[in-house]
Amino acid sequence: MFVPTPSKAALLVAALAGATLLAGCSATASSADPVAEDDAVEVAGIEITVDEAAADLLPAEIAEAGAVKVATDAPYAPFEMFIEEGSDELTGVDVDLGHAIGAKLGIDFAFEQQAFDGIIPALQAGNFDVTITAMTSSVERMEVLTFVDYSASGTGILTTAGNPEGIRSFLDLCGESVAVQGATSQVDLVKEVWQGECEAEGQGPIELSEFPSDADAQLAITSGKAIASLLTKPSAGYVAKTTNDGATFEVVEDPDAPNGYDATLNGIGVLKGDEGLAEAIRAALQSLIDDGTYDAILDQYGVTGIGIDEATINGAAAE
Repeated sequence: MFVPTPSKAALLVAALAGATLLAGCSATASSADPVAEDDAVEVAGIEITVDEAAADLLPAEIAEAGAVKVATDAPYAPFEMFIEEGSDELTGVDVDLGHAIGAKLGIDFAFEQQAFDGIIPALQAGNFDVTITAMTSSVERMEVLTFVDYSASGTGILTTAGNPEGIRSFLDLCGESVAVQGATSQVDLVKEVWQGECEAEGQGPIELSEFPSDADAQLAITSGKAIASLLTKPSAGYVAKTTNDGATFEVVEDPDAPNGYDATLNGIGVLKGDEGLAEAIRAALQSLIDDGTYDAILDQYGVTGIGIDEATINGAAAE
């Protein structure tokens, strides 16, 4: 069971924005028409039909409208990205999951661009019904939003494919050279937590090298200057999946930190008071988890490590 911790690991996406997108990962659900209950909708190559029990939970006005407007802030790989440069068509983990949830509910999830810091005000203004944009399900945001928790992500360890150094956990980085993008939460995690753990284990400190970008940190691995780099686990998984067809990098899987170190929940947000919509989304997401579609979507982006077993509402508030 995932146990979120208070701090938020920042997703590092600058180096990923220009990465080659996975073929066949974009949702094919229509952005104009609601989903008919007897029709299957294809999302990420998977046919999805309506879950009537989940659909029955929809507020009447939304069921009648047949669609919700979804705010997202792209590009934010691998969660939301443009199909190609100059296009306004979106793909990514959030986009595919949103369309899959819509298919389960028999309605359309119509994604539109919105700057991240303007998303909550736009929801309050009635411009959107939902936001899906890798937003941390923080207790502070719960003053305004109700979150359907759909993933959990923290810091991941990226190393050379085949893991020649045999890294099993962050403790194997003690006394070794490790690369990281500067001014990130990963730097704070190493300096404030991991160095003390290394000392407690009687090992030398992590030799941390900070770089201007995540791409520079990855170059330090391939050039032999570092045995690993640190970044958010979904970003690490996406890099490993998309760089030279997975032949260059590998993500270290620590069973004690399946979602990454210092992980926090991410949530689909609706305005507080729209609990009926939140519960319908939660039921649809749980249906996707139960039938394997959820894992299949995550796998296409190399981020199965951020998956959760149960769709919850405001899970961070219980911690």
